[in-house]
Amino acid sequence: MNAKVNITVKKKIKLPTGARLLIRKACNATLGYEKFEGSSEIDVTIVDDDMIKEMNREFRNFDSSTDVLSFPLGENGVFDKNPATDAFMLGDIVISYEHAQKQADLYGHSLEREVAFLTVHSMLHLLGYDHVNGGLEQATMREKEEAILELLGLAINKV
Repeated sequence: MNAKVNITVKKKIKLPTGARLLIRKACNATLGYEKFEGSSEIDVTIVDDDMIKEMNREFRNFDSSTDVLSFPLGENGVFDKNPATDAFMLGDIVISYEHAQKQADLYGHSLEREVAFLTVHSMLHLLGYDHVNGGLEQATMREKEEAILELLGLAINKV
């Protein structure tokens, strides 16, 4: 399991030192936790709230900003391969850095944890998980997110 994570930062956003490495680690930790076999490629784009709002409106018909958008390229665990690299193309992740900062403050944890959470959350979507219907699907996804964040040393501190 080896993921090539392409990270693009838009709109003059200044990522803190280590953020790119954290995103790559979160992608690889998710693939490892899910026992994903083979090489893969993921594109991650960091944007501001205005840009993610435009994308949310265009692709989901929601006229509001959001924290993260996932664009899976596979279906039912089947992914196309990049003929040049023979790696599975998993899809695209778009993270609003502004939204991540606000949520980190809101939830009282580090920006590092929030960015890792959003990356893991979106990676699970790329791998076919969903939480739209709530219930067991949502609980399963949440358990996996927390287990992966714990592997990254970013578990929620329970009081």
